[in-house]
Amino acid sequence: MFARLAMCSRLPSKIRQSNVCAASIRAFSQAKFSLPRPHGKSFAHRSELKQAKRIVVKLGSAVVTRGDECGLALGRLASIVEQVAMLQNQGREMMIVTSGAVAFGKQRLRHEILLSQSVRQALHSGQTQLKDMSVPVLEARACAAAGQSGLMALYEAMFTQYSICTAQILVTNLDFHDEQKRRNLNSTLHELLRMNIVPIINTNDAVVPPPVPNSDLQGVNVISIKDNDSLAARLAVEMKADLLIALSDVQGLYDSPPGTDDAKLIDIFYPGDQQSITYGTKSRVGIGGMEAKVKAALWALQGGTSVIIANGTDPKVTGHVITDIVEGKKVGTFFSEVKPAGPTVEQQTEMARHAGRTLASLLPEQRGEIICCLAEMLTEKKDEILNANRKDMEFAAGRLSQPLINRLSLSTAKLNSLAIGLRQLAVSSRDSVGRVLRRTRVANNLELEQITVPIGVLLVIFESRPDCLPQVSALAIASGNALLLKGGKEAFNTNKILHQLTQEALSIHGVADAIQLVSTREEVEDLCRLDKMIDLIIPRGSSQLVRDIQRAAKGIPVLGHSEGVCHVYIDSEASIDKAIEVVRDSKCDYPAACNAMETLLIHRDLLRTPLFDQIIDMLRTEQVKIHAGPRFASYLTFSPSEVKSLRTEYGDLECCIEVVDSMHDAVDHIHKYGSSHTDVIVTENEDTAEQFLQQVDSACVFWNSSSRFADGYRFGLGAEVGISTARIHARGPVGLEGLLTTKWVLRGEGHTVADFSEQGSMKYLHENIPVPQGNFN
Repeated sequence: MFARLAMCSRLPSKIRQSNVCAASIRAFSQAKFSLPRPHGKSFAHRSELKQAKRIVVKLGSAVVTRGDECGLALGRLASIVEQVAMLQNQGREMMIVTSGAVAFGKQRLRHEILLSQSVRQALHSGQTQLKDMSVPVLEARACAAAGQSGLMALYEAMFTQYSICTAQILVTNLDFHDEQKRRNLNSTLHELLRMNIVPIINTNDAVVPPPVPNSDLQGVNVISIKDNDSLAARLAVEMKADLLIALSDVQGLYDSPPGTDDAKLIDIFYPGDQQSITYGTKSRVGIGGMEAKVKAALWALQGGTSVIIANGTDPKVTGHVITDIVEGKKVGTFFSEVKPAGPTVEQQTEMARHAGRTLASLLPEQRGEIICCLAEMLTEKKDEILNANRKDMEFAAGRLSQPLINRLSLSTAKLNSLAIGLRQLAVSSRDSVGRVLRRTRVANNLELEQITVPIGVLLVIFESRPDCLPQVSALAIASGNALLLKGGKEAFNTNKILHQLTQEALSIHGVADAIQLVSTREEVEDLCRLDKMIDLIIPRGSSQLVRDIQRAAKGIPVLGHSEGVCHVYIDSEASIDKAIEVVRDSKCDYPAACNAMETLLIHRDLLRTPLFDQIIDMLRTEQVKIHAGPRFASYLTFSPSEVKSLRTEYGDLECCIEVVDSMHDAVDHIHKYGSSHTDVIVTENEDTAEQFLQQVDSACVFWNSSSRFADGYRFGLGAEVGISTARIHARGPVGLEGLLTTKWVLRGEGHTVADFSEQGSMKYLHENIPVPQGNFN
C-alpha cells in the first residue's frame, strides 16, 4: 500500500492541460489564502473562511445517492470532486467523509440477483417467457461490503482527471476509542495529507454494529461514531481541521421543518439556540437527520472547527457550493461561537419593513416634519459631521484614487446644499403617498381608484458618497419606503454619524427603525440574494459596482445605470462662447460625476477653425488629457494618444474627441457607444436641435446646456436616489415619483361579477371621475 502511496505522491500537482475542466480550475487555483492559524478557536465570521487550510467535506447519503436509492448521483458527485480538486490544487488539505457504499452495493446486488434468478428460471423452465421476479430485502452490511470497492474506484477515477491521488480509510468506533488505534489513524491521515493525497473516509458499514439511539454525544472528548455526521465531526476535531462542510439535501438549518409555513433558513447558528429549533423527519436515506447534524456540528465547533451545513443536491448551486463557502459567501447555515452585538441583516430588514409600514401610514405633513428635522441637523451638527469625514479622508489618503477621494469629501457648502434640497423635498412630499391618480365609476355604487403607494423595502448600495445617505434617506421618508443602506468602508465614520442623525429625526414620530445602516460584514452579493425581503436595489457608485449588482441580483429589480458615457456634440452652427462654456462645465466642473462629459463630438467642418482651436486651448488650460478617436486621429500628423475604446467612462480630467460628418452621424455614434445617460447638442439651429432632442434615445437630452444639469436637485426634485437609464418604471434622475408604485382600490356594495353577465341586472359604465388636484385617499 505504501509503495502505491509513494507512487501517487510523485504525481504532478498541477492540472493536466488536456483536462476539460483545467481552465476553470487554473483560474480558481490562482486564489490565495492566509497562512494556517493556530487551531483551537473557530472562525468568527464567514469572511474568515478564506483562511481555512484543512477542510473536511462530508457528503450525506442524500447527496451521493440517486433518487431511487439504488446507485450514485454521478453528475452531482463529479461536480463535488471538481471543487475539492480546485481547493486541493490551491494548496489546501482536503478530506472527504462519504456515504454511498450501501446504495452502490444495493445497485450491484440487485443486478446480480435479478441476473441469477433469470438464468436459473430459464434453465429450469426451458421457456423463453420469464415469470415476474422479485428482489429480496437486502441487508445493509452486505450492500456496504459489495459497494465499498466500487465507490472507491469511482472516486479514484474522478480525482485522477485532476492529477490527484486518493486513499481509502474505513473506520469504526473502536478506531477512535482505542488509544493505539486512534494514534495510528491520526498518523496515517497526517502522512496522506503530507503527500498531497485526499483521504476518502467512511464508516466500515460491513462490520459496524447497529446505531444505539441517543448515544452519539457523550461529552466534550467523546463522540460515538453513530453515522457519518458524527464521524465527520470526530475526524475534523481529531485532525484539527479549520472547516467542516456538511452537505445534505436541504439549504441548511431552518427554525422549523423545511416546507412548513413560516420556516426560515438560519444564516448563523449559535450554541444555546437549540431550544428555538423544531426538527422534522430525517432525509429519505441515511440514519442521521438534522438533529444529528446540529449535535455533531456543535461538538465540532466546541472542538475548534468551524462548521457549515449546506445543500449539496440543488442543481443550481451544486457546481459551486463548496467553493462559494470557502470564499465566504452566504451559503447554508454557519455555526459560530461569536454572537454579533447588533441584529443580523435579515433582522434589520424585518425591523425596517415593520417600521416602514408605520412610516407610510403617517400624514404627509408628519413625513415632511421628519425631513425638515434632518435638514436642520445637517447644518446644526456640521462640525461633528465634518470631523467624522476628516477621519475618513485621512484614512483614504494614498488608498483611494483622486476621483473617489473627491466623492468622499464633504464641506460646509455641500451640507448647506443638501439641507436646501431636503427642505424642497419636504414640501413635495405632501403630494406623494396615497395620491389618487385615477378614479372610475365602474358601475352604479361601484367606484375604482388608482392610488400611489410605497414600493416596500429599498436596498441602496453606495460607495465613497456619504452625501448620498441623507438624500436617499429623505426620499425614502417622503415616499414611505423602508430603507437598507450599505455604504463603503471608506466612509464608515461619516455614514455612521449621518445615519444616527437620520434615526434621530425619524424618532420624532416613532419610526427610527425604518432606515437601517448595514454595518455587518455582509457581502454585496449576499445582500442581493434577499429576494424575499427586498423589493428594489439601487446601486450608487462605480460602473463596476453597478454591473456586479445587476449580475448578482436574483429576482430583485435593479434601478440605475452601469456607466455614464455622456457626449457633447458641437454642431457646425454652434456659438463659440456657448460651446466653450458648455464643454468646460460638462467636463471640468466635477469630472468624477456620472453626468460629466466623456466624449466630445466635433462636426467635421469645425476642424482647423477658431472655435475648434479655442476648445482645445481651453481643455489644455484646464489640464484635461485628450484621447483621439480613430477619425480625429486620421486628420492629425501628431495626434494625442489614440483612444482604446469609445465607450470609456474616465471619471477624471480626461476625455475623447471624435469627428462626425453631421448631426445624424452624431446621433448614430451616441446610440452605438453611449450609455443612454445624458447627451448634449450645442447649436444655434433650432431645427437641428429639435431633431437631436427627439432622435437621441437617452434618459436626458440637452440643448446648449451642460450635461451636469442631469441631477435631481437641479431638476427641482429636491434629491435623487440616482439616475436610471432603464426604459421602464423610472428614467433619468429618480426622485420621489420614482420610488412610488400604485395599487387599485375598489369600493362596492356586495357587487358580483355574475351581476354583469348576460342574465345579470347590471351594466358596466366605466365613467372617468375627475380627480381634484391634491386629492388623497
